[in-house]
Amino acid sequence: MGAARPEISQVARARGLPALAGSHRATQAQGVRRKWRVRLPEAVPSSRADDGSSGPRSPSSLGGPDGSRWNVPEGGGPGPGPKAYRRATVIVMLVWLAVMGLLLFTVHTGSTSTVPTSISYSTFLAKVGDSDVKSVQINQSTGMIDGSFADGKAFTAQGPPGGMPASDIALLDHYHVARNYAGTTSSIWPGILSWVLIIGLFVVFWVWISRRARGQMAGLSGWSQSQAKVHTTERPSTTFDDIAGYEAVKQEIGEVVEFLRDPVRFEQIGARIPKGILLVGPPGTGKTLFARAIAGEARVPFITISGSEFMEMFVGVGAARVRDLFKTARADKPSIIFVDEIDAIGRKRGTGLGGGHDEREQTLNQLLSEMDGFEAAEGIVILAATNRPDILDPALLRAGRFDRQVVIPLPTLDERRGILAVHCRHKHMSADADLDVLARGTPGMSGADLENLVNEAALIAVRHGSGEIGPAELEAARDRVLMGLQRTSLVLSEDEKRIVAYHEAGHAVLAHLLVHADPVHKVTILPSGLALGATHQIPIEERQIHQRPYLDDALAVRLGGRAAEEVVFGVPSTGAQDDLTSATELASRMVREWGMSEAIGKMAWGPRGPVFLGEELMHTRDYSDDTARVIDQEISRILGEQADRARQVLEQHRGALDAVAGALVTQETIDGAEVKRIIEAAQRSGPVSNDVPMLKPRDPGARAHPRGRRAVRGT
Repeated sequence: MGAARPEISQVARARGLPALAGSHRATQAQGVRRKWRVRLPEAVPSSRADDGSSGPRSPSSLGGPDGSRWNVPEGGGPGPGPKAYRRATVIVMLVWLAVMGLLLFTVHTGSTSTVPTSISYSTFLAKVGDSDVKSVQINQSTGMIDGSFADGKAFTAQGPPGGMPASDIALLDHYHVARNYAGTTSSIWPGILSWVLIIGLFVVFWVWISRRARGQMAGLSGWSQSQAKVHTTERPSTTFDDIAGYEAVKQEIGEVVEFLRDPVRFEQIGARIPKGILLVGPPGTGKTLFARAIAGEARVPFITISGSEFMEMFVGVGAARVRDLFKTARADKPSIIFVDEIDAIGRKRGTGLGGGHDEREQTLNQLLSEMDGFEAAEGIVILAATNRPDILDPALLRAGRFDRQVVIPLPTLDERRGILAVHCRHKHMSADADLDVLARGTPGMSGADLENLVNEAALIAVRHGSGEIGPAELEAARDRVLMGLQRTSLVLSEDEKRIVAYHEAGHAVLAHLLVHADPVHKVTILPSGLALGATHQIPIEERQIHQRPYLDDALAVRLGGRAAEEVVFGVPSTGAQDDLTSATELASRMVREWGMSEAIGKMAWGPRGPVFLGEELMHTRDYSDDTARVIDQEISRILGEQADRARQVLEQHRGALDAVAGALVTQETIDGAEVKRIIEAAQRSGPVSNDVPMLKPRDPGARAHPRGRRAVRGT
């Protein structure tokens, strides 16, 4: 066995797998189990690293009950899949059938070829006289004569007991018949050995098939085992220091970690550990990041699993996996279980067409029982994350199961500044890179969006051949994330370029002149993503409550692009599609949700969100058709008033509008400071002639340019 180890190590290295060097090292890698029945693609189990250190492992990572199935280690290459096993089974069965057929054919042909023709003794002597006998074998004791004719066919004849007479022997000699003498019995062992070989091959094949069937059943039983990963000593390196802001969330979750570390301090005053904490927040806010930080901070086993890993095509598998998960947690308690995307199994029961989903509901029932059933899960804390708390079952959210619901909202201005600082920590930043400006220009972005923005800035710096990330790269990355990739291949005609310039100039002039509007950060007419141009505004301060004057100015700015087109060219274009959509949505919320309509009064009906299938099969409303008509009229009235207001302001400051549009046509992109300087210069110079470049008259029968249908996104 000592010589076998280097051979296995060499084969393992040839396949790109960790070598099993040394008897102690091979024993640690568990490769010497079951008399070196090592599956080379799975030479090292996933529960132990090459250096013998303990790492993330799965309760079912050692496979079936016999321990002969191991997971493929990372970097170890793919192991033989089900297709390879099926192919090997088919090959073995074909070989076995071929061998069996050959043996049966041999035995059959051998037996048929040795069956002689039985003739009488007188016929035998007559055949000898006719020279038809070639050779004979005479049994002197029984008188049995075995021979062959001249044509090779065998025969038997019963001669006189005690042997042939001398005269008959002389007759054989006269006709030159070869003779010899045999013993008393004939051998039957060849036939017996042939049948023993056939039966033995059948038994060997049956044993092999039985073992294969047991292996398949072991694989099926592995379905019911939990796919969770257990982190004991080797945990993620993320800690709470890697998360900027969210101090309240850290305190809520940190108490659980401290309780598990030192439960005596809490038990002295009668405090009970929360059984469950539900992390709720929009996508990308860092719910899973908090779980990784807990795994890095906790000194107890940390078990992670996704909600989708409970679901299978067979009913009952998910419930069995839940039982196995809590069995693993109880064996290592105190411990923490983290279930990511719990809405995959925690949806409300009895919903959906047909009454629900049997597998999901059985899994949820088992989870409810394990969390707070007849047998309490003492010493086990459950963390779960979801961005759809509205669809979770009420029994799952009650106290005793999820005692706390921790909301992780989108980051505030200070938190965005801290998140950007964390993601820029290991990047080469220039001295003039201002993260405060970038934080103010990214309202509504989550932590994942900010991380992506910083990474895009680094990629842009590499593309530009720069060794560090500066303000230009950060600004380009922000535009890339908000607007999409710049479309350098799209070339606008002079008429289209002038329309886009006046459209964006209308947004910019109104944003600068209206008192309650957010100031302009940048204006561009370079096509990016689906937009042909854009006007970026950055609020001076973060607002949580918006008053009516701010909303009115926001509507006027959004409608300013269409108003500028009507003031300058006299006709609208298709470029205001995105502006009209966002303005209509804002006006609708003012009327339906915020009670800012005198005709409707102080009533609200909530947002028009998506319908959860099963609870409502269609959108319903709790107001009459007359009220719906009034709502539509109020929305139309508000939009019309702000559009007229925007048109009046632009007509009064036509010179500033022309100046900003001319600068955009020439420079294509101008910043907020340049917009301010241009508008103030135009106001000091007084009224300007309205004789501006107009569109060339178009033939009424001519077809519209296809690019005219593209939307120009404004603020």
